[in-house]
Amino acid sequence: MIEVQNITKNYGPFQALRDISFQVDKGQIVGFLGPNGAGKTTTMRILTCFMPASSGRVTVAGYDVFKASREVRKRIGYLPENVPLYPEMTVTKYLTYMAKIRSVPRGSIKAQLDNAIEACGLTERRHQIIGQLSRGFRQRVGLAQALIHEPDVLILDEPTSGLDPRQIVEIRELIKALGKERTILFSTHILPEASLTCERLIIISRGKITGDVQLKDGRAVSRQSDALDSSTEDLQPASSILTLEVAGAPAEDISAALKDIENVIEVEQRSASTDASTTFHLHYTLATDIRADVAETIVGRGWQLLEMHTTEMSLEELFLSLTV
Repeated sequence: MIEVQNITKNYGPFQALRDISFQVDKGQIVGFLGPNGAGKTTTMRILTCFMPASSGRVTVAGYDVFKASREVRKRIGYLPENVPLYPEMTVTKYLTYMAKIRSVPRGSIKAQLDNAIEACGLTERRHQIIGQLSRGFRQRVGLAQALIHEPDVLILDEPTSGLDPRQIVEIRELIKALGKERTILFSTHILPEASLTCERLIIISRGKITGDVQLKDGRAVSRQSDALDSSTEDLQPASSILTLEVAGAPAEDISAALKDIENVIEVEQRSASTDASTTFHLHYTLATDIRADVAETIVGRGWQLLEMHTTEMSLEELFLSLTV
């Protein structure tokens, strides 16, 4: 549904986006994560036709955002970080106004209005003045305006920003419910929110895509550095870490032997080699157990295995490693 190819965005001498590429398939809920100033909002403004890229190509539902922006806008619902509301209007009047702007046929406005209000949990607030609503309900009104024309794609910029814990849970559940029928891309820098809502994370740092992480039950199960798109076959398993202390051979010989073990992704020497021992970190595939193979490899060569323990890399650690 969304395909971004080699997008660059320059603001004078400052390069906000640097040749980024990614793809979001139909029916996915994808988190777009990165530190503040990483380029998330700039990317979303390009996707939603609010601004052009300096170079590259973007398509949504098969339409080019530069050549067919009207067709793209028909298929996208956009919730910017600062929700565009008129505080003096009631919820119903505001959404009716937005439906007309979105060119919803006159005969369909009432039905689509009712659907958006129900989907966003606004039934009891539909006649209330927007300026009298809590921030959480104003955020729901913002989501309703993004849904009013029944788009195929939702693009949400920091949808839980400034909300209290209860409101965050409510918006999270709403996004998950909406994702059953739509493709959703939403930006955030709050990892717990992304892990509880998304099936995939695209990581951006300093204007570049630095990782593409597949999630299952809130845990990383595969990752791709310098991600191009979700269809590539270059995804690596996200890793756990096995810490080893080994003696009896030069560090380079031990490292070479460990790299040959099945499911080992990377061997990292963590301490300078001494006559006594060397410490290693082995990054290995999640949901596998390589301890027996490691022990057999080391002991079978007559070396000494002095220590071995495992630590699963948390989503936070993985995020930090991709946003250095």
